[in-house]
Amino acid sequence: MRLTRRTLLGGMVALPVAARAQALDYRIEPVAVGDGLWIVSGADAPIERGNGGAIANLAILAGDEAAILIDCGPSLRYGRALEAAVRKLTGKPVGHVFVTHLHPDHGFAAAAFANAEVAGTPELRRELQATAGGYADGMYRLLGDWMRGTEPVVPAATVTAGERVVAGRRLVFAPMAGHSPADLVVTDMATGTMIAGDLVFHDRAPSTPDADPARWRQALGTLASMPHRGLLPGHGPFDPGGQAAIAQTLDWLDWLEGSLRASVAAGLDMVAAGEVAIPARFDRLKAARYELQRSVSHFYPRLEAELLPRADQ
Repeated sequence: MRLTRRTLLGGMVALPVAARAQALDYRIEPVAVGDGLWIVSGADAPIERGNGGAIANLAILAGDEAAILIDCGPSLRYGRALEAAVRKLTGKPVGHVFVTHLHPDHGFAAAAFANAEVAGTPELRRELQATAGGYADGMYRLLGDWMRGTEPVVPAATVTAGERVVAGRRLVFAPMAGHSPADLVVTDMATGTMIAGDLVFHDRAPSTPDADPARWRQALGTLASMPHRGLLPGHGPFDPGGQAAIAQTLDWLDWLEGSLRASVAAGLDMVAAGEVAIPARFDRLKAARYELQRSVSHFYPRLEAELLPRADQ
């Protein structure tokens, strides 16, 4: 067997790391925001060793015979801690896990819920089949022992658009796209809470590694028109009014595209484009400079090809 960092950390080779592993504990602190609905907030930071990749928000819903998760976290270790927290909170096991999109901070803990229905859209399943291995390798490099034993899970169950009763709760599923090629929004009808995944960020700059800005804007318009009250974004604080976070995400996307296009037109290189002034209205957004610079790397080559004519044409 060829020994790689991933197989070593995956537990295939015994290493004297028990004492160090015991220190890698996730703190799961659910906060009630509605009747039978709790949120677990992620760190407002990039994925890094200090937070174990636990940067995404997720929702816990109490059901009749089992609990429901909307997203489940970044690693097997996180999923096991979350399962214990859910049992303590609700007195019931996790019976259903709905994954909102392909990014590992939201769904790589699914392997911890082998006895639950793990579900996603058909588009998500296709995306994960193509990309999960590469994402897993990246997470192991970033997080090391936090990822021990984690293997990505492609959801076995399929989610389609419409209303469904899950463990006695009425949930409305709305497949969309924009932040990624396959996004899922879930609305809990009992509380009116929209769980928007990474289509919505709040007081945290949006990330764009797989984004289609035009489709994202369209999705945000749809979300704003859908009946809901409170909104749980993929990152950042709960929005009790349900509209401010949508508007803020749209505002950032509009500014970002305008800024990048202006930078290309001005002849700025990628480094300079990532250092332009960010408007004061975004001062409260965490990781704004970090995400601007990442977005430059995601979009700048395409924008240069689109906006800068070839010398021979």
